[in-house]
This record gives sequence, C-alpha cells and structure tokens, in this order.
Amino acid sequence: MSSEHVERRLAAILAADVVGSCRLIGIDEEGTLAQLKALRKTLFDPKIAQHHGRIVKNTGDGALVEFASVVDAVRCADDVQRGVAEQNTDVPQDKRIEFRVGIHLGDIIIADDDIFGDGVNIAVRLEEIAEPGGICISDDAHRQVRGKVEGTFEDMGSQNLKNIAEPMRVWRIPKDSVSASGMPAYPYSGYAALPLPDGPSIAILPFQNMSGDPDQDYFADGMVDEITTALSRFKSLFVIARNSSFTYKSKPIDIKQVGRELGVRYVLEGSVRKAAGKIRIIGQLIDAATGMHLWADRFEGDLSDIFALQDRMTESIVSAIAPKMFRAEIDLAARRSNDLSAYDLCLRANSHLYSWTRGGSAEALRLASRALEIDPRYGYAATLAGSCHLSNVFQGWAADPKSELAEGLRLLRLALSIDGNDHDALSILGCATAFFFIEYDTAREMVDRAIALNPNAAFAWEMRGWTYQRAGEPEEAIRSFDRAIRLSPFDPWLFARFTGIGIAYIGVGRFDKAVAAAKNALQKNQKYGAAYQCLAAALAHLGRHAEARKAATQILEIEPHFRISEWVACTGQWQAQMFIDGLRKAGLPD
Repeated sequence: MSSEHVERRLAAILAADVVGSCRLIGIDEEGTLAQLKALRKTLFDPKIAQHHGRIVKNTGDGALVEFASVVDAVRCADDVQRGVAEQNTDVPQDKRIEFRVGIHLGDIIIADDDIFGDGVNIAVRLEEIAEPGGICISDDAHRQVRGKVEGTFEDMGSQNLKNIAEPMRVWRIPKDSVSASGMPAYPYSGYAALPLPDGPSIAILPFQNMSGDPDQDYFADGMVDEITTALSRFKSLFVIARNSSFTYKSKPIDIKQVGRELGVRYVLEGSVRKAAGKIRIIGQLIDAATGMHLWADRFEGDLSDIFALQDRMTESIVSAIAPKMFRAEIDLAARRSNDLSAYDLCLRANSHLYSWTRGGSAEALRLASRALEIDPRYGYAATLAGSCHLSNVFQGWAADPKSELAEGLRLLRLALSIDGNDHDALSILGCATAFFFIEYDTAREMVDRAIALNPNAAFAWEMRGWTYQRAGEPEEAIRSFDRAIRLSPFDPWLFARFTGIGIAYIGVGRFDKAVAAAKNALQKNQKYGAAYQCLAAALAHLGRHAEARKAATQILEIEPHFRISEWVACTGQWQAQMFIDGLRKAGLPD
C-alpha cells in the first residue's frame, strides 16, 4: 500500500455536454461557438455561482462542476435546462444548442485543482444516457434530493453504464418536465386547458408515502394503480391514466391547475402508511373547479386486508361522485392474488417495466416470474411477464426472438385462462396477433373486446391503434391513438402514439398532419427511428425533398442497416403502400 497521501472528499459532481456539437459546428462554426460563449457568460456560469458550484474544467462543448450539496447540483441543472429551453423557443430544431446533464454523489480524488475517480466517471456516464435537454442522476443522488427538490423523477431502473463494473439504478428528470413555468409542458393540443368530458371525470394523483422509508414508494404507487384500475372499470367514468397523473409526483400541487391541464372535474389525493403489518390509507376527493373538498376518509387494517380496504375506498369515491352507479360493478379480481408476497413482487415489477429500458424489462421479468412461482394462478403476474417478453421482441432486446415470442404468448394466454376479462392481456395479445400472425379479424376482435371491458384504458386504446393500423384501417387507428392521448395527455410514451397517428395520416393522404404528428413525437423522443420514418415519408409526399432526405439521413444514423424490404418483412407493413412509397421517395435504400 502506498504511503503517499491522497486527498479525497464526498462531493456532488455535475457533468454537462452539448448535444451534437460536431454537427452544429459543421453547420456554422463561428455562430455555434459564439452561442456557446454567450450561454456560458449569461446562463451557465451565473447559475453555477448562484448554487455554490465550482467549475473544475470547461471543455469545448461541456463542463465538469463540483458541488458540496447534491440538492444545489440538481437545482442548478434544472435552472440551466429551463434557461436553455426558454432561449430555444424561437430557434429551429436543427440549430438549437441543448445540453445533456448527469449528476452523481460520490467519493472523488483531488489533485492539482482537478478531480478524478469513480464519482467523476459515473457523472460523465450518466450524462451520456440523458436525453437532450434532460438530466440523469444516480440513485445515491436521488436519495439525497427526494422531497427537497421540485420536479418529476422517473425511475429508469438498473442501467449498465460504460466502463462502470456494476449496474446502477438511475433516475431521470425528463426534458418535458423542464419549462419556464416550472410545470410540465402540456403536450396534447397546445391549449392551456382541456374541455371536460360529458360525464364525471377524475385523476388519481400519486399518494404520499408516509412510511418514512423511500424504498416503500413502490407500495404507495401500487395502491394508486389499483384504485385507478378499479375506477376505470366504470364505463360512465372518464379516468386519466396513471402515467399522466404521475407526472405530478413530488411536486407542489395546485388542484385547479391539475384539473385544467388534465381536463378532469375531480382529483383524488391521499397517503399510505405501511408499518408493522398494518396499513392506513387516507384519501380526499376534491372538486378541481372550485377546490372544494367533497369527501375524505381514513381506512385502517391489517396488511392482509389490503384488498378489502381498496374495495371500501373505491366504493366511497364512486358513491361521492356518481351516486347512481351500481356499486356491484366494483371488481378487482383480475389483479388479485391470495398471496401478498406475489402481489408485492408485481408492484415492484410494474415500477421497473415503466422505465422502458432493457435493464428495467429484465428486472421486471425476474420479479414477475418470481411472483408466478409463488402463485402460478396469479393472472396479473402472467400478464406482466408476458408483456416483458413481447417488449423484448418488439424492441430488439431478445437474444432468441422466436422462443421469447412463444413464451410471451404462452403467458398472455395463461392470464386469459385465469381471467378472460383481463383487458391488458387481451389488448397485448391482439396487437401481437396482428403483428406476427397477420390474423386481422382475430386481432380486431381481441382489442375491441379489451376496450369494451375497460374504455378508460389508455394502453388498450394504443394497442387498438397499432392493430387497426396494421390491418389497413387508418381512420380507426387515428381515432384509437387520439383517445389514448386524451386519456393520458402527459404519458411519457406519447412519442409512440403521435408516431402511430402520423403513420395513419399518411395512409389517408393527410401528409401535413402526418408531419405535425411526427414532429410532436420527436419533441418527446429525438431518438425514435419510427418517428423519423414517418416524417421522411410525409415530407417526400409533400414534395419537400431536401427535408425528406435530411430525415432519411437521421434514420440511417439511428439504424445504419435500415432497408425498406427488411422493415416491411419485420413489421408486416406491406399494406401501408403510401408509407412505403414515401420512404422510397425520401431516398431510403430498398
């Protein structure tokens, strides 16, 4: 062991880098460098000083910054991203300067006024996986800022970072949660408020975890999922999907603003305390238009009585907002298990599945499979596991796609043998039937039945959209995607739904609308190849050939081996002739 003293300390490290700096400099070298210099002088450096940071080094297109407090680091990053987003408002997309930011709390080595070590390396790797305009933070950093920093923190699950030995749990603050107002940008129509549906409408906000243990958040989130699902079964109710409701997690809530942004009359908020085998659920129902509390109640009991408590709470909510509904419609059987440990595992699996990453899918599959080992007749676990397998196939994550597809289908059929009314299993199986077996009549029957069982299921509407699009019925696909977006207007996977609408618009010759939809999708996810395909095809049909060729170039940057014939064979899109013609006109290889 060396006797030489090495100075170490615990610090929060912020790594920032400009997205596509080489491309921007290639377009306009002097203009880009001038913009970067101005950003540093007017925004970056002042914000770092304001939040007590120390710039360790400036690179040509990025920076490494040290903070004594991780709270200061995250607040600084958020302020910088908001400022950059505001300055980009009137700048064309291809000329915008955007940053990726990574933050880690860890041990660092100090030498010659520079810093080294894993703490620095991890921050840099986190920056590399952040989306343009977004922020990624390590689990160590997240534990320190939880409850102290406003913003939406989304769990990305376990991630394999380049040159970092062990996988790390990562959280992200997505680009869309960063706005000048500090509230989520409204992604659907551009208006400040949505019109209220004809009937009663409700959003169930994330429940506060009162257990004193941040690792128990998944349990509080699972309670909200259960109540959302139960309420969604009432056909007379319009229920906002959980993905949109959860964008308000860990934020100060203005109920009236929530009502306007989500287009609902009622908002349910509450808390969960789980300790020593007991559980307490507190809920309150609020009229979003007036802010008036209409109902509040507390439910307590043994943990083994959790499902009865959920029943009682759901009945009370429905009785408060729609007295004429039949309380006998409450049915949670499709998502229940007699073994609470299996139920607990599925709650954990669900949180990983929402990360929509390869690592998150693998962990969700592991947990759902364990739940099935405990209770082989647990339909919800079978649906979750089947979804993981099919996601791996769809996303190209499967080592053996054929066997993984077969296992996914087996598990979904198992779920339906346990509960033939499982709308999630039906919609996923219907879409897979259209994709892989070209049995469109059967596929349509499945997704239509899923919607009939739960007309408030945003995910089922999305599956219906893709199914009808594959079946060559673009008008029905547009209606389905539009409904999915309305039910979950803040959904993190809006990019897929906007892309689906765009492809369907090409099918009916509405190329201008297809361009708008594709651009909406790319605002949500700039790496989604299907959105660029939609944009390229639509622009080509409009005769905007230079723009179409540029979009085609971006497709090949994401998928260098893209070939139209292989894409058609893989996706079963031979019926989408207008789309295929557009891809050819854009210059993509056959």
